[in-house]
Amino acid sequence: MDDLDRQILDILRRDARTPYTEIADRVGTSEGTVRNRVDQLNEKGIIERFTISTRTGNVKAMVEISVDVNVQTEGLTEQLAEWNPVDFVWQVSGEEDIVLVVDAADTSSLNDLITRVRELTEVESTKTRLILDEWLG
Repeated sequence: MDDLDRQILDILRRDARTPYTEIADRVGTSEGTVRNRVDQLNEKGIIERFTISTRTGNVKAMVEISVDVNVQTEGLTEQLAEWNPVDFVWQVSGEEDIVLVVDAADTSSLNDLITRVRELTEVESTKTRLILDEWLG
């Protein structure tokens, strides 16, 4: 990955719907080059998916999960990624092992999700942090 790829990715991170012609103008190359670079980044798995970010008025939170030392976190993260209203699942270092980024309709829905997480036999504890505001970096 070179500097041009990074410039293209920076634009797409801020708005995945940016037309290739506009990206090309902004980075100083042709639309075909941008299209080829994005295709290559997709094929290499550098771009995992194109998504949207929303401001729904919902309750957003990070649910930090600690699991038993003998638990293989990959299987658990795959399971949690399928749950609604989970947006992201991160395997992290530190005291906690997994972080869920959740976009719940209300605090009751968030509490239901936390209860469901705590009922999993692999889970030792959870911590929840409400996301008060967010900005795109």
